[in-house]
Amino acid sequence: MDRPRDTLAERIEQLVEIGTALSAERDTAALLERILSGAKDLTGADAGTVYRVGEDQHLHFETVRNDTLGLHLGGTTGKPVTFPSLALYLEDGAPNEKNVAAHVALSGQAVRIADAYHAEGFDFSGTRKVDQSTGYRSKSFLTAPMKNHEDTVIGVLQLINAVDPESGEVVPFTEADERLVLSLASQAATALTKKELIDAQRHLFEAFTKVIAKGIDRKNPATGGHCERVPKLTMMIADAACATRDGPLADYTLTEDEYYELTVAAWLHDCGKVTTPEAIINKSTKLETQVDRIEEIATRAAAVKGQAEAAMLRRLVEGDGPEEAAREAFTAFCRDLDSDLDFLRQANKGGEFMRDEDLERIDRIAAQYTWIDASGTVRPLLTDDEVYNLKIRRGTLTEEEFQIMRDHVSVTLEMLQELPYPKYLRRVPEIAANHHERMDGKGYPRGLTGDQMSVQERMVAVADIFEALTAADRPYKTGKPLSEALKIMGFMTKEGHLDPLLFDLFIREKVYLRYAEGFLKPEQIDDIDEASLPGYGP
Repeated sequence: MDRPRDTLAERIEQLVEIGTALSAERDTAALLERILSGAKDLTGADAGTVYRVGEDQHLHFETVRNDTLGLHLGGTTGKPVTFPSLALYLEDGAPNEKNVAAHVALSGQAVRIADAYHAEGFDFSGTRKVDQSTGYRSKSFLTAPMKNHEDTVIGVLQLINAVDPESGEVVPFTEADERLVLSLASQAATALTKKELIDAQRHLFEAFTKVIAKGIDRKNPATGGHCERVPKLTMMIADAACATRDGPLADYTLTEDEYYELTVAAWLHDCGKVTTPEAIINKSTKLETQVDRIEEIATRAAAVKGQAEAAMLRRLVEGDGPEEAAREAFTAFCRDLDSDLDFLRQANKGGEFMRDEDLERIDRIAAQYTWIDASGTVRPLLTDDEVYNLKIRRGTLTEEEFQIMRDHVSVTLEMLQELPYPKYLRRVPEIAANHHERMDGKGYPRGLTGDQMSVQERMVAVADIFEALTAADRPYKTGKPLSEALKIMGFMTKEGHLDPLLFDLFIREKVYLRYAEGFLKPEQIDDIDEASLPGYGP
């Protein structure tokens, strides 16, 4: 006869409420706890366990509760369950039918036991040993399978010691208990499967974004790990913004979805570079095409030198002037040519800035030296295109090539807008594609102002700039020390390029230092006088 308890209608209503809570729960550990606590509430059980079926064909303890013993492990407690997992199959491959939880997992059928110490067909010797050590008496059991939509058992819900609400005595679980728990177990399995599918989808998408980023880094050895370092620095900035309790961002927070959205966007911020021609993206020197044309110039310079020597020798043979003066003039000519060639090699590497006098020297070299090819045609040492490339003031790209490179941001936006995002990722395209916009509206590609961008978008911009300044794997420049990089960023902040609130956070919370300790060379980490940094007011 069933023990007195809430009416069946009340228990069904409670079951519905539990099911609703399960469907809304997004944290797996909390979900497992809700499953167990809901089952205990429905049946008046004193203790229980949720097991998950692992790929290793074992049942793994996920959460354990025992009210009498005050025991609560797993779930959201932070206390790991140290009990050994239960094998579904014995060493000889036979199914483990002696353990009731394993039997339920294998058969897919629920089992009710009135008294474990007198149960037939199952081995409760391990339970007896635990009881002896704790003083507990495990008696009535209800063990139910958790089946997903494919009718596959993904876990087991086990309840121990149903307690009569009037007498407080341990009584057997009833048939009604079993029906309710089977219904709850089914809802629980559905909720767990949904959570697993959502997590799997997230992990797949996140892995895909990282594959794209790493592919771009592989495509462009000149920028090394840029696409991998920027998202890591972005999330360091986000963590600092969410953690700070000082300054203008003291109340700033990101939800779990917003945090994930920012992570994905940061990893995809340069995905448009997959369409950038390799000749541009890999242009590590000003004269690089298929090869570095500086060596062609060096070969021509050798021809210039050889032809100058031949001309000198002809004059000597013809008795045109004193020999010593001719040789001194030739030596001086060679010395000047070698010096100019060294200058061209240095100019070819690119850098932060070329002075006007450097540009004038390139023009002089182009006008001064000529050589005669095999057909007897007189040619300049430098072609017009070589002069144009060598006179690039910053970096290694011409204006036309730089515009093509800049287009990667527009391509990033176009590519990402094509993807069918779930609602919580709908801002990924904007966050990813706006990292070259500026607070004053002078950025690209759309000329947005600071108030048209979210804080997350501005975080990626700060991370992108700092990584580029300090990166030590660029062939055309060395990574700047912290002091110089922060000084440049300070001026950029004063000039309306970067968000002053984020720059304040970046300095005050020492984000730059944490990043430096993980990603910069030791010699780049120098002393910083924060108070003297432009654009920063602590």
